[in-house]
Amino acid sequence: MAVRASGGPLMLIYYGHPFSSYTWKALIALYEKELPFDYRVIGPDTPQHGDELRAHWPVGKFPLLVDGDTALFEASIIIEHLDALAPEPRLIPADRDAALRVRLLDRIFDNHVMTPMQEVVADALRGPEHHLQIIVDKAKESLETVYRWLDAELAGGGWATPHGFTLADCAAAPSLFYADWVHEIAPAYANLRAYRARLLAHPSVRRCVEDARPYRPFFPLGAPDRD
Repeated sequence: MAVRASGGPLMLIYYGHPFSSYTWKALIALYEKELPFDYRVIGPDTPQHGDELRAHWPVGKFPLLVDGDTALFEASIIIEHLDALAPEPRLIPADRDAALRVRLLDRIFDNHVMTPMQEVVADALRGPEHHLQIIVDKAKESLETVYRWLDAELAGGGWATPHGFTLADCAAAPSLFYADWVHEIAPAYANLRAYRARLLAHPSVRRCVEDARPYRPFFPLGAPDRD
């Protein structure tokens, strides 16, 4: 039986879906730490999992992690909790300044890459009769701007920060994976393209990519063949 760092049995339940970007984010952390957990996929074949999820979090959004009597939602918070449960490998540095940098990049990837990517996807899901070109154009313009910024920030190679594979990379992997599908990262952004490739080759990320592959036909814009 797995034991938490502070002692006592470790029994985690994780709710999410293999094609969900934010599910990936926390799932990557679970894989990095090699923690055992009961993965309860949300979907039409398992309606009971959705009921259990909403019993903990009535909004019904995932991912959600249940650790004993504690239920945590929001992927960044889940990863913070996992770092406390199993400190190695550390995903948020102990050093204050290093941790601030990691958390900053985490918010950049969530708010400035994932969010505009999801706006483009949401427009496609609404269907052509409800298509709003102005929303799509603005989202892609936002992605182009943040791609340019990230390309400069990642000029040194390696991971998102100099502190190893961290929370920032957990956020970057799904956001850049899907963002490149909706607005391809231009060859001019060679640093960002190389970083995305490193992420997709990383074992914990690669596992998420492969587990999600059967669901690609559901991507409303059509999944490219390059990944």
